[in-house]
Amino acid sequence: KIFFTFACRLTMSLFMPRFISLGKTTSSLLRRNNNSIYTPRKIIVSTMSSSSNSSIIESIANDARPSLKSSSILETIGKTPLVKINKMAPEGVNVYVKCEAFNPMGSVKDRLALGCIEWAEKNGHLKPGQTVVECTSGNTGIGLAMVCNAKGYPFVCVMAESFSIERRKLMRFLGARVILTNPAHKGSGMVIKTKELAEKHGWYWPNQFDNEANAYVHEITTGPELLEAMGDEKLDHLFLAYGTGGTLNGVSKVMKSRSPHTKIHCVEPDNAPMLYSQIETEYPTGEGELSSFKDPHPVWRPHLLQGWAPDWIPSLVDKARSRIDEVCHVGGDVAMATSKTLAQKEGIFT
Repeated sequence: KIFFTFACRLTMSLFMPRFISLGKTTSSLLRRNNNSIYTPRKIIVSTMSSSSNSSIIESIANDARPSLKSSSILETIGKTPLVKINKMAPEGVNVYVKCEAFNPMGSVKDRLALGCIEWAEKNGHLKPGQTVVECTSGNTGIGLAMVCNAKGYPFVCVMAESFSIERRKLMRFLGARVILTNPAHKGSGMVIKTKELAEKHGWYWPNQFDNEANAYVHEITTGPELLEAMGDEKLDHLFLAYGTGGTLNGVSKVMKSRSPHTKIHCVEPDNAPMLYSQIETEYPTGEGELSSFKDPHPVWRPHLLQGWAPDWIPSLVDKARSRIDEVCHVGGDVAMATSKTLAQKEGIFT
């Protein structure tokens, strides 16, 4: 049998599937014994089945798993369920989705937000009460707004005006300041504006596209989490979009070391085939230069998959290229139709 995994991600008004796999975050979540950086909580695999004599709700009522009490909303990030697809999967193929909408702010980016902020705290880059600024299509901003609220940092989000209005409203509801940029300047314009604001005001910029903490979060949580949930079942194929590259980079490291037979399939929009083009992004190294890219990618075009692919190849993606077994493509219309079918046939909202 072949097992596929991809992650579901809440994208507010846009219904599009998220072909990636996702995990947990750093210190407050991972310290358990003797302040070690990673002592993971055990994933309890449910054995409940609708085919049993009892109903699912009765099985839930009788489940031995304890109800959880958390000291902070941040402790609820991660350990999202791996759910089997029962109606849409091809015959003879077991397909699972990693439901990242179970994170408190509804997306995988909650992991990145906590991981990058706690890395900055630990390494002295973020001072008490300092403003945090980040550019985002929305979900990283929503996650950072939550984390910054819980930890006492003001947050400013920079995003292109073309991204969904619902995400802006959510961030403002969370108390974040939202600065909009001209859509014609694309994602690269957001990065340039964020760098400008950080330097002008002395704000802390996590720089999610280049921050190694972004990948590390998934290396110590998401990857191990996926393999633990699969148990004795063989994971043959793993499908991921790349976005910032954090999930792809971190999870692929784990798979190549602990599950080398697993094939990594990286998915990008079919009208912005940057990886397929094999045209590389040049990363400036001069002092004071923007580190994310020198020039936007020539084959990028606007696409419906918000957050999947900015107009350059992030360095975290570039560093994971050697671990990608296949680059796949999907169109926005097909993705949205598939997401709708997933909701209507499986009851999984992405």
